[in-house]
Amino acid sequence: MANNRYDLAVIGSGPGGYEAAIRASQLKMRTCVIERDRPGGVCLNWGCIPSKALLNSAETMEIIAAAGREHGIQTGDVTFDFARVIARSREAADKLSRGVRFLLRKNNIDLFEASAAFAAPDRLTLSRSDGKAPAVNTIEADRILIATGSRERLFPGMTIGDGMLTSREALVYDQLPESIAVIGAGAVGLEFAYFYHCFGAKVTIIELEKQVLPGCDAEIAEELRRSLLKRKIDLLLGHGYKSAARHGDRWTVTVDNNGQSRTVEAEMVLVAVGRVPNSDGLGLDKVGVELAPGGFIRIDDSFRASRSEIYAIGDVIRPPLLAHKASAEGIAAVEIMAGAREPGFDLLNIPACVYCQPEVATIGMTEAAARAAGIEVKIGKFPFRANGKAVAVNHVEGFVKLVAGKKYGEVIGCQIIGHGATDLISEVVLGKTLEATTLEFGRTVHPHPTLSETVMEAALAAEGEAINF
Repeated sequence: MANNRYDLAVIGSGPGGYEAAIRASQLKMRTCVIERDRPGGVCLNWGCIPSKALLNSAETMEIIAAAGREHGIQTGDVTFDFARVIARSREAADKLSRGVRFLLRKNNIDLFEASAAFAAPDRLTLSRSDGKAPAVNTIEADRILIATGSRERLFPGMTIGDGMLTSREALVYDQLPESIAVIGAGAVGLEFAYFYHCFGAKVTIIELEKQVLPGCDAEIAEELRRSLLKRKIDLLLGHGYKSAARHGDRWTVTVDNNGQSRTVEAEMVLVAVGRVPNSDGLGLDKVGVELAPGGFIRIDDSFRASRSEIYAIGDVIRPPLLAHKASAEGIAAVEIMAGAREPGFDLLNIPACVYCQPEVATIGMTEAAARAAGIEVKIGKFPFRANGKAVAVNHVEGFVKLVAGKKYGEVIGCQIIGHGATDLISEVVLGKTLEATTLEFGRTVHPHPTLSETVMEAALAAEGEAINF
């Protein structure tokens, strides 16, 4: 049993879990990771990475389709192998999963491929769903970090199969549907809607709220709505899901709008209505770990649960359910354990990204949230159509919007919709971390011509000094 005693045991090898484990090893903790699926967790295997490979293929199709009209490049008839599109995304996931396995081994971290459940606050029992015996039956650790992530949410009574999919099944489903109904207009729903549209499927998006990307800045949401309509994607906003039934080779989805029912017919249905934390099945009740509403694990500012030996990070503790948030929390939790960092974590400095085209990226407070909090703000906006690089590369949709405190000009939020938004946001994240002002953003010389100039120009606009718009 002595060999199975660790300073830290991490349950889950997603970005939060495996990065926390590596940082713990760097801090001289004897560390192990327990993973029931594949190294890399949902993000690398069933989420971020394979879905971005699919979106890259979709954008390539969109570029090729416009090549003759926009660039004068004649391509002739364009065909595609949809099964190969899916296979390429799986290859990307497999490569990175192998990479995580290598990183754990490189950092002298033991990997146990099994499920874990608490037998005591410092002891885990391991088991495998395939009936095989795990490498060890029990793990003991001074501290245990829960990084089990989340899974797809379903409506009551829904059964996956026969053309009813979540994002997980869609990532391996290699038959292109003629039509698809996407339930949910959040990031996952919009990304898959864009993907299927680019390969020729008729797409209908169903969303209970009145805007796409519920909770996002209203101007950003409206710009994206117009872009989706321009692409001839059907939108049913303000329509709530009621039921779905299979009739022959098609689904009939019934929705409700202010008491009025209507139906949508489609060959396939993609359910993208959020995620739920994987806090069940761990035996948390046996060790007195308290849960918050929604099944999230309660933590303090040190990521410690209601038992001092047990910590938790990522999707299993609170929104936003984002891989990079989990990674940052995992590293923070381990450094707090080691006394290398003070407790606390700033959720307002976590960016969020949507990878359809045009992309959306945000950080911090929206204008509406800031005003609701009683903060006096000034706003700077700059459209991509006034940016030289955007015009040159024919990506003129969207704008940059900066939200800053009125008195000092400190940037408290930013929303970007447009090509490259998910890369551009990092400049603002760094600036916000350093408490930069719109004046400092505006006076920072940006290379020309680049899309990054849109951030500089938005900052200048907030100061009333915009040059190119």
